[in-house]
Amino acid sequence: MRIGVLGAGTWGMALARLFCISGHSIQVWSALPEEIETLSQTRRHKNLTNMIIPDDIEFTQDIGEVCSNKGMLIFAVPSVFVRSTSKLAAPYVNKEQLIVDVAKGIELASFMTMSEVIKSEIPNATVVALSGPTHAEEVARDLPTTIVAANENIEVAEKVQSILSNPVLRVYTNSDIRGVELCGALKNIIALAVGITAGLGYGDNTKAAIITRGLAEIERLGVGMGCRHETFAGLAGVGDLIVTATSKLSRNNRCGYLIGQGYSVSDAVKQVGMVVEGINALPAAIAMSERYNVEMPIIRAVDNVINKEEKPNDVVKGLMERDGKTELPKPLLDLRYESISTKHATSGLEGDHSMKRVITYGTFDLLHYGHINLLRRAKALGDYLIVAISSDEFNWNDKHKKCYFSYEQRKALVEAIRYVDLVIPEESWAQKRSDMHEYKIDTFVMGDDWKGKFDFLKDEGVEVVYLPRTPEISSSQIKRDLYDANAIEGKSKTSHEEIDTDPQ
Repeated sequence: MRIGVLGAGTWGMALARLFCISGHSIQVWSALPEEIETLSQTRRHKNLTNMIIPDDIEFTQDIGEVCSNKGMLIFAVPSVFVRSTSKLAAPYVNKEQLIVDVAKGIELASFMTMSEVIKSEIPNATVVALSGPTHAEEVARDLPTTIVAANENIEVAEKVQSILSNPVLRVYTNSDIRGVELCGALKNIIALAVGITAGLGYGDNTKAAIITRGLAEIERLGVGMGCRHETFAGLAGVGDLIVTATSKLSRNNRCGYLIGQGYSVSDAVKQVGMVVEGINALPAAIAMSERYNVEMPIIRAVDNVINKEEKPNDVVKGLMERDGKTELPKPLLDLRYESISTKHATSGLEGDHSMKRVITYGTFDLLHYGHINLLRRAKALGDYLIVAISSDEFNWNDKHKKCYFSYEQRKALVEAIRYVDLVIPEESWAQKRSDMHEYKIDTFVMGDDWKGKFDFLKDEGVEVVYLPRTPEISSSQIKRDLYDANAIEGKSKTSHEEIDTDPQ
């Protein structure tokens, strides 16, 4: 395949060489004329000193040329230049081309991931995020490496997988593109934190604590944004975090180490000599934690050091003296109940089919008696009830609904209902087929206003039940009835201030 690589940094050039020796025709573009001239003449990259650039790789300063007549374009520019590069490339990109983004970051102004930034500038683009534990220096030496190709349409991700896989690069797929990209952006901040503590002289205990609790912060934010838990336990999550936070090849880790040693932030960046993406990602990470009301103490601590010039030792002390927490996300009584349910569910997975699993889907905004009554009747059809709640993105992009409460708020409310055993995010219409098998569902339940719409799930060996909807099931109906509920014989009820709550 003819592939255009936009960006001639270490990662872009390592991939360009790898794909070239795998048989693809490669052309590389850079916005820096002197960089193109040096690379084309010396066939060496200053940060990949042991790598020889194949003679078959072509270089160009013309972005129109690098985009034309290519089956795939790889965006390998730093995250801060993804939007400007997308604007330059837009006139030359056609909808048949695959765009693979390998930049990692979140745009502060929009909270967009890099694939979302590209699509905002090139609306017809098909964009796949490529992310994972991949040091350019090791890829340049053909050391075995794994990576994740992510797109909402798994077939698109699989296409990239088939094109780019080779004997030294194993490509996995994931449909949770936002989760994959969020991991790629925020793990750099945790790597900064690990580096800072190492520079302060702290040991492996501290490193392990920061990696573990840092991943918990990233996952907490991601789930609040509608991402899948599984993504954070995969290559793009814990895999990329481990390699970035522990390796001497990590520019973020090295920058943090220098800061811990007493260098100023600007001097540390100069010493590294390359873009430190964790610093660029900090403002957006802090803003998102506030927007989604997610506690992220380690990321905030790094921000205090980088952007507020607080002393690293003081910041670490503040982290250690925070109020006691549990690792587990729910109160003890909920956990006891869940452990019993999980035990039963696990026994069913191992062959005990006495437990009947039921699943239902919905938005569950403005939770009211109608919702609870539906869940009560759904639970009565089995032993273990799973509720799939529409993510904010799915509601807006596919259902065309705006919710009063965020996904995380709606999830917390539904989890509080005793009929509910497990809550998962609903992120696409197509998800239902796979959910039936992943969660070993026996009965699928929806209100009868959807009657017939999900009969196709019977092909998956699932019983499909449409429950009659009761009058109180609709939030819209409740809103219409509010006036009558607050009136007595056509007059407004007495206000609280006028009621005597302690009559003699």
